[in-house]
Amino acid sequence: MSTTNHGEYFIPEPSKWPLVGTIALTTTVIGAVTSIHGGSVNWALIVGFLLIAYLFYGWFGAVIDESMANNYNEQVDRSFRIGMLWFIFSEVMFFAAFFGALFYARVIAVPWLGGAGNNAMTHELLWPAFEAVWPVLTNPDNEKFTAPAQAMGAWGLPAINTAILLLSSVTVTIAHHALRANHRKPLTIWLAATVVLGIIFLGLQVEEYIVAYQQMGLTLNSGIYGSTFFMLTGFHGFHVTMGTIMLFIMLVRVIKAHCSADKHYPYEAVAWYCHFVDVVWLGLFIFVYWL
Repeated sequence: MSTTNHGEYFIPEPSKWPLVGTIALTTTVIGAVTSIHGGSVNWALIVGFLLIAYLFYGWFGAVIDESMANNYNEQVDRSFRIGMLWFIFSEVMFFAAFFGALFYARVIAVPWLGGAGNNAMTHELLWPAFEAVWPVLTNPDNEKFTAPAQAMGAWGLPAINTAILLLSSVTVTIAHHALRANHRKPLTIWLAATVVLGIIFLGLQVEEYIVAYQQMGLTLNSGIYGSTFFMLTGFHGFHVTMGTIMLFIMLVRVIKAHCSADKHYPYEAVAWYCHFVDVVWLGLFIFVYWL
């Protein structure tokens, strides 16, 4: 049985959600692997996504119910904050690995293939027509791989999306200050604006991908530039999607008065996540689009 004794650490009742999560993630991984090998979306992948959606709805709903029942004391609140910080740290390392792959390709692998250092003979024997210039684009004298015809520029849609994300950081912060001051109407307006900005960002990224595939030849199959481009921007887009969903849920909770001026950790956790995603995008804009 759970306890509502605020002098003790809250212990939730036995739950089915960890088991549901295990089944959902296992099904999703199996579906993803079979879809990649089969070249088409497997039914197991769809079932896995549906189970994950059910998991999020049920488990987070249970946590919200526990919070609204006033089961959490200050110690639980600190545990939540520490857990969120560790989660964001894991996300930092997640993106650090992908940025590391990009830097390795640009700084080490591409110059090495171009004969840099002591690799002149290797370059002549292995790939004499290769030009060590980033991004690696189509070379008429080289038919060893498929590369895009041009690189994605920084000052079109990417620059607009950068402005949108920076603006969303401002709006979510204004909403946070309104929450702390217990100004409910400005809180709702600025939080709704943040949700709208997230949706606009995702819409523009979809448009960018369409242009990349249809007009630029920039695809997942177009060499190291294409794979690193979509790996980094695609995972970031997924994080923006999750952040937008969380912001929308917080908007619904704010409308229902689930958060107060002195008790609003869920909002802070979502705001931390959104700021992290915005910082990652700045790195993407500089190292993927601009430089």
